[in-house]
Amino acid sequence: MTRIILASTSVSRKQILDNAGLSFDAMTPMVDEDAIKQSLQDEGLGPRDIADALAEAKAVKLSAKYPESLVIGADQTLTLDKGPLFDKPDSPERARAQLAQMAGCSHRLFSAIVVAQSGQPVWRHIGVVRMHVRPLSPAFIDSYVERNWNEIRHCVGCYQIEGEGAQLFTRIEGDYFDIMGLPLLPLLAYLRERKEMAS
Repeated sequence: MTRIILASTSVSRKQILDNAGLSFDAMTPMVDEDAIKQSLQDEGLGPRDIADALAEAKAVKLSAKYPESLVIGADQTLTLDKGPLFDKPDSPERARAQLAQMAGCSHRLFSAIVVAQSGQPVWRHIGVVRMHVRPLSPAFIDSYVERNWNEIRHCVGCYQIEGEGAQLFTRIEGDYFDIMGLPLLPLLAYLRERKEMAS
């Protein structure tokens, strides 16, 4: 079997692969995500392409260092149906502002995954989820951020769907693993196709 490397130290992504029974190592890809994202936005790329490019950058960076391995890169972008591309909040104040913008609206979450080998992408997938946020009172937003800041500060949408973040939504259209940041089922199908897993 080929060595598999996850180009991420995200707790949720590692747990997804662990729970699925995959044997892998997790490493930090050391890419400047903010600089890449800004450059792509300056070029006029949309959120889908930005998520894909960021996932590819992570996978390719580590794949060049470990060419015999299969390296998995993943990234997410979030955009309101009529509004901006959101980033991970850098403060509780920013999280509250983002949640106020999202309240009563729907947004799209693009979850990209790229597998690289020998420094080149060999497979990719992008999942799209539409998330419908209920109206949120300022008091709810304040208490929610206060209780959950340490967890949501790493989340582009200020929520963890597997936790209290589920309270934000009235409806979700899409795959659970895409929301979690790692499109698992297409990845497992690809690994089975390559005979890296039992079929």
